[in-house]
Amino acid sequence: MEPMDTQERIKEQVTGNRVMLYMKGTPQAPQCGFSALAVQVLNACGVREFGSVNVLADPAIREGVKNYSSWPTIPQLYVEGEFIGGCDIVKQLYASGELSTKLAPYSAPVSAPKAALARVATARPISGSSVTRRATMPAT
Repeated sequence: MEPMDTQERIKEQVTGNRVMLYMKGTPQAPQCGFSALAVQVLNACGVREFGSVNVLADPAIREGVKNYSSWPTIPQLYVEGEFIGGCDIVKQLYASGELSTKLAPYSAPVSAPKAALARVATARPISGSSVTRRATMPAT
């Protein structure tokens, strides 16, 4: 059997996960501030389980996902197969409430105070074999 084409792998990952995040690192250990912020936003929206791929572990996926979405940067968020955007767009959609609405079907109740969630909307990223992993984020 031939190995799956990179674009086919990405399509399978994106369509096989209701919420899918391509990021640097893992949800438990992000390797860049932008990826960490994307995970924080998902967590703030109540999404506790989502697919993720560490693009640093697979150079073909790292470049391939940029072609797949026609978006030049990582992280990249997909919901129900639809490309939502990178970190800045995700942050803007969260601040407007649109992202929370879109993610509501995949969310558990969020118990964090609203003031803590508001900080996510204004937060700035901090410095600092491809396998789709299911990430279960602990409640905050």
